Amino acid sequence: MQPPVEFSRPVDLRALPRQQVDLVANKTERAALARRFDIVSIDALKATATVEETDRGVEVSGTITAILVQSCAISAEDFPVRIASDYRLRFVPEDEYEAAMQAAGDEVELAAEDLDTIAYSGSTLDLGEAIAQTLALEIDPFAEGPGADAARAEYGLSTPEDSGPFAALKALQTKKS
Repeated sequence: MQPPVEFSRPVDLRALPRQQVDLVANKTERAALARRFDIVSIDALKATATVEETDRGVEVSGTITAILVQSCAISAEDFPVRIASDYRLRFVPEDEYEAAMQAAGDEVELAAEDLDTIAYSGSTLDLGEAIAQTLALEIDPFAEGPGADAARAEYGLSTPEDSGPFAALKALQTKKS
């Protein structure tokens, strides 16, 4: 049994919408998604979707806009984040998806025209869940808020530039000078 979907917007493949679809998450859905994504809150989530049946599956494109509150990975202070992103997805029947994944093997190389592919079963696909998954990919799990530099200084933490893979090379170059 699959867990409940927080933001479900099913679309019947036998009656695909011919015009743009607008999806807006309500307060309860946004709160459930925030828990799922382990962020403070989602204050707004809206998406548009244009649905088109093609010979390769059902293609969906549109935009996602969201206003989130995340905790800074350095200072733990909450700060607002705005997300605005275009997306393109392809829905394919589950059996075709599984066959394509097995044929691809362990390593998949994507070209610029390749779309994120989502499997579906039956005659319904869930646009809301696809939007939720796409939003999850847009959220920076190590986001730094405006107080990150001050917290680093206060607690003696190094910056990524000071401790990254090129920090040792920089130190060697400084010694030679």
